Amino acid sequence: MADAAKLTIGDTTTELPLVAGSEDEVGLDIAKLRAETGAVTLDEGFVNTGSTRSAITFLDGEKGILRYRGYAIEQLAANCDFVEIAYLLLHGELPSAGQLDDFRTDLRQHTMLHEDMRKFYDGFQHNAHPMAILSSVIHALSTFYADSLDVNNPSDVHRCTMRLLAKVPTIAAYAHKKSIGQPLVYPKNNLNYCENFLQMMFSVPAEQYEVDPVHAEALNLLLIVHADHEQNCSTSTVRMVGSADADLFASIAAGVAALSGPLHGGANEACVAMLERIREDGGDVDKYVAMAKDKTKSFRLMGFGHRVYKSFDPRAKIIKAACDKLLKQQKINDPIFGIAQKLEEVALTDEYFVERQLYPNVDFYSGVIYRALGIPVEMFTVLFAMGRLPGWIAHWQEMRQSPGKRIYRPRQIYIGPTEREFVPMDKR
Repeated sequence: MADAAKLTIGDTTTELPLVAGSEDEVGLDIAKLRAETGAVTLDEGFVNTGSTRSAITFLDGEKGILRYRGYAIEQLAANCDFVEIAYLLLHGELPSAGQLDDFRTDLRQHTMLHEDMRKFYDGFQHNAHPMAILSSVIHALSTFYADSLDVNNPSDVHRCTMRLLAKVPTIAAYAHKKSIGQPLVYPKNNLNYCENFLQMMFSVPAEQYEVDPVHAEALNLLLIVHADHEQNCSTSTVRMVGSADADLFASIAAGVAALSGPLHGGANEACVAMLERIREDGGDVDKYVAMAKDKTKSFRLMGFGHRVYKSFDPRAKIIKAACDKLLKQQKINDPIFGIAQKLEEVALTDEYFVERQLYPNVDFYSGVIYRALGIPVEMFTVLFAMGRLPGWIAHWQEMRQSPGKRIYRPRQIYIGPTEREFVPMDKR
């Protein structure tokens, strides 16, 4: 294969170097395109634009492959817990037993929030969306931990990293407790990461609470499969904000804001809302499948298909197995689950869906599991953020350490008015 491509614009021909990744992906290096030709590329939505070189996650949408640091997601989900995955994403290697123990110990030192931060929750309306609270409080962490905001100091970055990983579950659980008018529950460091979050979410001072190990196992799996997903909207946002030398708290808060959109992290909420709509309308799955096929209807099935995956989402395969196991073990009688199973069967067998590769995706199954765990719908995307946190931080750190690091500044093709004469107020 040639080591460069040639582009001719008018009488000018320029060579664009080819860049190959470790998995044989090929890109055109257009860094000097504008300087040499006066032209820029236009790629609405960055569908074909590589914004960086990254060693964190490999994704092949055609083959349904997802790997963290070279390890297949299927192997990691079967053999690791979420804290181990966080270490892998941040450090590039799976930890030894001693390294993992030190990492867990470090996390436990940062699980509590400063008591004055509880006052923030008093300022939010009781029905404020937890994602807005999460983003706000994460950004506010910089006002309490101003001692560790130097983005060029590795010790500061490490402290911010551990504080975020440890405190985000506490921040999230506090948001839930605020919304239902219950007292905020402190973390218990004798519990593991997922158990601790569940006890902060569901325990109350008046009663003894025991974490269901089946629930903790399911949550652990969900966090793992959400831990990173290459250059998606929220990850790209974290990188872009961080490229301006914004501190880690500010960058992650921006990522949370991006994730809150219904086309990104909010898709699992939309999926359960769709299932509820079908249930309230009598549970007629065939009626809604027909509506989804009808181009004259505005209705669309949520939780099917994916922007990147053109075959089955490997994360969905993992979560489907966990979903089936959880529903069987817990013997939950909820009509929503029956509707979800009927929709799943249609999507996997109906020619319309198979031809268009509209397979159930990670949002479809994760929404069902969250509901089975008793997680309120408005908290679904918050748990997505908890899972994605180590990936965001890993990308922020990688961006900071890149020798080619520069502030993100995309170009545009201007389509507005050309130069116009100013019109005085009395003549407008």
